[in-house]
Amino acid sequence: MSPASRAVYRRRRIVVLGALVVIALLGSYLPVALLAPVPAASATIPDAPEQSIEAVALATPAAGSSAIGIGSTGSVLAGTTLGTSGSADPLPIASITKSITALVVLDAMPIPDGGQGPDITITDTDAQYLADTIAVGGSWASVFPGQVLSERQVIEIMMLESANNYSLTLANWAFGSVPAYLAAADAWIADHGLSGTTVVDTSGLDPGSRSTTADLLTIAGLVLADPTLAAIVGTASDQLPQLGEIENTNTLLGSSGIDGIKTGTTDEAGLCLLFSADFEVAGQSIPLVGVVLGAASEDELHAAVLALLQSAQAGFRTVDVVTAGQVLGSYSTPWGSSADIVAGESLTTTVWSGATIAESSEVLSLTTAPAGTEVGTARFTVTGLALDGPELTVPLTLATELEGPDAGWKLANPGRLFG
Repeated sequence: MSPASRAVYRRRRIVVLGALVVIALLGSYLPVALLAPVPAASATIPDAPEQSIEAVALATPAAGSSAIGIGSTGSVLAGTTLGTSGSADPLPIASITKSITALVVLDAMPIPDGGQGPDITITDTDAQYLADTIAVGGSWASVFPGQVLSERQVIEIMMLESANNYSLTLANWAFGSVPAYLAAADAWIADHGLSGTTVVDTSGLDPGSRSTTADLLTIAGLVLADPTLAAIVGTASDQLPQLGEIENTNTLLGSSGIDGIKTGTTDEAGLCLLFSADFEVAGQSIPLVGVVLGAASEDELHAAVLALLQSAQAGFRTVDVVTAGQVLGSYSTPWGSSADIVAGESLTTTVWSGATIAESSEVLSLTTAPAGTEVGTARFTVTGLALDGPELTVPLTLATELEGPDAGWKLANPGRLFG
C-alpha cells in the first residue's frame, strides 16, 4: 500500500471511529435526556392591595349613655360590642333590673320550652306588696288573693306591665324572701362575670340597682338565650285570667326589627331601654342588642334608640372578596409555557364598618398540569368583624393547561436538565 493509500485509510478509520463514538454517545444521551425530570415552573403571585371597608359612625345619643353589639349566643361574633357612648361606670337601671330578676328566678326554677311552669297562688302578702308599691309611687298591676297564675304568667306581668309588686311576688315565691333572692342574685351575677352590676331590690326602684352598658349587653344576650323569656319580652300584649289585657311598656316593639327587651324609668335613671332587634343582610340574620340610659323624655329615648340601631345596621357591608376565574397569579416555565392561576370559586362576606381584608396565597410546585387542576389556596384575612369568621379561603386552579417541554428543548438544554 502506497503512503497516499495509507493516509486515506487512516482518515477513514478516524471518521468511522468518530461516528461510532457519536452514535454511542447519542444512544445513551437520548433516552436519558428525554426521560429526565424537567425543572419546576416558576409561580408568580403579585401582592394584592388590601381591601378597606368604609367606616360608618354610630349615631350615639348626645346625652346619657349607650352601647350596641351582637347578642345571639349562636353567632360567631356573639358578645361583640360595636360601639359605646357616655359613662362606662355603673348607672341606675330602673326597671331593667326586672330582667335580672327574671333570669335569676328562671335559673333556679326553669320553665320547659313552651311550658307555663308551676302554679303560684296569690296571697294576702302579695296584696300587701301591691299596697306598698302604690304607696311609694312604683309601677304596679292588680292582684287578687286566691288568684292562681303560672310562673310564666307572673314573669309576663312583671316584664310587660313592669309591675314592681309582681317582682316581689316572684322573688319571694322562688326564694322565700327578698334577702334570700338578693343573695342568689349576687351569686348569679358573679357566675356570669357581671362585675359592673349590683342589685339591691327586685324592681330597680332603688337607684342602688345599677349596671354598666357593657354588662347590660351581656344581660340582653342572656335574656334572648332563654326561650321563655325571649318570647315574653317580644310580646306586645296578652290576655290573662282576671286581669284582662296587659300591654308591653316597650312601645318600640316592631319598629326597625325591635323585638325586646325592657323599659325602665326613675328620676335617678331617667328613661331607659334595653333592646334587641334582628335584621337581615346578604341572607344572614344579624341579632343586635343595645341599651340607652338616661334619656330626658320618651321621645328622646325613642329617637336615640332608633338612630343608634339604624346606624349600626348601616355599618354592615357585603363585600365581593374574589370572583371565580379572577387571575391571582401565574406559572411560567423555562421552555416558554405559561398558565394563569385563578380563583376556583367566588367569595363574598359580610363585615362591619372599618374592616380590612388582606390576601395571601399558597401554591404547589408544578412542571405540567391540565386546565382546572387545583394548585393551591387563597386566604383572605379580615381585620375587624366578619360574620363568616376572620379567615376565609378559596381554592386556586389553572385557567389553562401548563404544557411540558418538547423533545427538541430537552435535547438542546442538558444544562437545564442536569444542572
